[in-house]
Amino acid sequence: MSATASKTAFSLFQTALPLALISALGIGIAHQAGFFAAAPSTAALYQPQTVVIPPRTFQYRTDGEYVRGVNPIDAPKSTVTRTDALTIMKYQVTLSEYDACVMEGACAPAARPSTSDTNLPVTGVNYDDAQAYARWLSEKTGEYWTLPSDQDLAFAAGKSFPDDASGLDPDNKNPALKWIADYEREAASRSKRNPAPQPIGSFGENEFGLADFGGNVWEWTSTCHRRVNLYDNGSQKGVETICGVNVAVGPHRSPTSSFIRDPRGGGCSVGTPPDNLGFRLVKSAAWYAPVLQMVRAKGLAG
Repeated sequence: MSATASKTAFSLFQTALPLALISALGIGIAHQAGFFAAAPSTAALYQPQTVVIPPRTFQYRTDGEYVRGVNPIDAPKSTVTRTDALTIMKYQVTLSEYDACVMEGACAPAARPSTSDTNLPVTGVNYDDAQAYARWLSEKTGEYWTLPSDQDLAFAAGKSFPDDASGLDPDNKNPALKWIADYEREAASRSKRNPAPQPIGSFGENEFGLADFGGNVWEWTSTCHRRVNLYDNGSQKGVETICGVNVAVGPHRSPTSSFIRDPRGGGCSVGTPPDNLGFRLVKSAAWYAPVLQMVRAKGLAG
């Protein structure tokens, strides 16, 4: 090894060793403080079935409304390389699973018709209901469960994820044409569906084993709706992030007011409203996930 290479290697070692020691010390302190407490003895009773989506490179059309000048255009499509795996619920949260949270007073009752079929996905839940369930499930399992982001769902859904492109000429100067194209596409998709929630597994699995995505239950995400304004030359002018309106994804993306439980009564901010609103969660596999869960349990995180 040359002197230069040896010096570089030694420099990297000097940098890495303190970081490793700090990480080890931090883990030790967190453990002593109780951040890494053993999972609850009943954790297995609440464990949902999951699938693990392996790392890969995929195509992703960005969420949000894009406006160039005064004309709406399709959001850009990019190549995303994800280097970490994603652990996500195989099925949407069911009525029986959600009702367990309601029985303990940790979740509000869903706004749904009375039914004895607890094998249905829970519907009639808003964004806050989904967040409450994530906190409750995290407490029951000792793990850190959250809503997926829009990009998480795109990663997990694979070929089933909807492409929102209208296919219009990006130089089109008539804003009404895009709105009409979007409406016609979404209305055509709706006409083929039975809006009544179906038992889990009714809509099959995708190439990764994820079940029922893109059926007739739209899934809440943690992603706030955005409006991206571009100059006429295509460069970005500004981004308006609208939290309180979250992206729900099913056969198409549907930005929806976070307090809405029944989208048929209004509350869809853009486009055709969903048939039903439900959700599934992702589980953090990061080493610091127990710390996040302890912080959440102490009421310091969402």
